[in-house]
This record gives sequence, C-alpha cells and structure tokens, in this order.
Amino acid sequence: MANIQSLDPSASPLDYYGWELRRQREAHGLKQHQLGEIIFCTGSLIGQIETTKKIPTRDFSERVDAALGTDGVFSRLMGLVLRSQLPTWFQPYADMEARAAYISTFQAQLVYGLLQTEGYARALVGVDHPNRVDEMTAARLDRQRVLGRENPPTLWIVLSEAALLQEVGGRDVMHEQLARLLAFRNDPWVQIQVLPFTVGQHTAMMGSFNLLRFDDDPDLFYVESYDQSHMTANPSVIKERSVGYARLQATALSPEDSATLIARVMEERYGDQS
Repeated sequence: MANIQSLDPSASPLDYYGWELRRQREAHGLKQHQLGEIIFCTGSLIGQIETTKKIPTRDFSERVDAALGTDGVFSRLMGLVLRSQLPTWFQPYADMEARAAYISTFQAQLVYGLLQTEGYARALVGVDHPNRVDEMTAARLDRQRVLGRENPPTLWIVLSEAALLQEVGGRDVMHEQLARLLAFRNDPWVQIQVLPFTVGQHTAMMGSFNLLRFDDDPDLFYVESYDQSHMTANPSVIKERSVGYARLQATALSPEDSATLIARVMEERYGDQS
C-alpha cells in the first residue's frame, strides 16, 4: 500500500489528487473510514483514490470539497485528472476541442466521441484497453461537458452510414446510441447528417477528419491513425478540407432525412425483434 511519502505529487494529475486528498484528510484529523462516512462512501474507496488505484469522479470531488471546505479544489482538479487518462497523442486535440467555437467532423466508422453513450464508449475502449475501461471511458465522456456549457460549440457531424450498421457493444447498446443521436434533432447547436452508401465515391474516402474553428485563433485540421495524430493550421490544408467538407454536406442526407434513416435503422436492426 502506497503512503503519502511515497507518492510523487508532480508525477501526474492523478498522483497530485491522491497526495492532496490524503494531506487534506489528515490535516482535518480524519481517518479514511471517517471521511468515507461523511461523504457516503467506504474508507477503502478513499484509500484507493489516495494511492491512485482508482479514478475519482466529479460527484466524489464535489462531496470532498464540501466535507473538507477546500473551496472547489478537488472539483477543479477533475478536469486535469480525467484529461490525463486520454491517450497521450490525443490530449492536444482534446485541449483544442474544448476551446473550439465550431467543430465539423466526418466520421467514417464510429459515432463522434462527443455524442457517444457510456455503453458505446466502454465497448470501444475495452477492445484495446480492457484493464483501463473505467478511467478511459470517464475521460471520454467528460469531453462531452462542452456541449452543456452556457455557450457551447456548434457541432456539425457528417456520419457515414457504416457507423449506423457497425454493431458496437451489442444490439441494446446500439439502440441506445442511435436514440442518443436522435435526441439532438432539435438541438440548435448540433446538426447530424448521414452519408449513405448510395453516394458511391466521395471526397473523404481516405477516412475520418475534423475541422476546428475558434473565435480568436487560426482554424485547425485534425486526423488520426491507430496510435498517433496529426494536427495542422496550414492554410492550404484548411482550405482544401473545408471545401471537401462542404461537398460532403451537400452530398449527405439532410438532417431531417438523416434522422428518419437513423430511426429506421434503430428499430429495424436493433429494436425488439420478439
């Protein structure tokens, strides 16, 4: 069992969180089980979080802040803790995504991370990271907080029909995921278009990509492969991909027709077939 002396608070945001939690708890003269009783959890959970064996949640952090009077310290740390659980090569994009005013994305196979359900995200993470499903899923879902802020980014998604048909996590998970997409039909900041197979060849045959626009910074183009990513503000790349994206939007089904297709696939392919 790690102790406070063996934890290096500079090693990572998670190490700092655990180190600071133990420091604050001991400063208040509380044992792990005593703090657990105050915030309605077990002393074992406190110990696991203090020794970085378990990732804290935002709810846990809010209760700790209230119990120890730490003025939101642990709640503010949560963003850094969860961001650190994302793949290292993806973190720079996540930072820019959180700041973007306008996000345009073409997704060739999967639902975009900002719209994924927990079940869908867990199924994807579990393929390559079966031992880190909880923390990596929590980090992915935490990115979605940008959609709930007072001034959310405009999100425009062109989704290949393949993403609707590729079964991820089983039929129930897919039914829930497609229902989640339909829940954005009346959202003024989110537009979803489906690019049907019938369009044939198109300008994004090379794969998924994202375009980020900012209020005060240059636009960014982002693309990723299996374990690395590429992000650039090169004006010629931005121009070429922006034109390509406009062509995708013009070729794809309208948001209304896309919703109709999503609903049909949800019921015919993943609905109750009893």
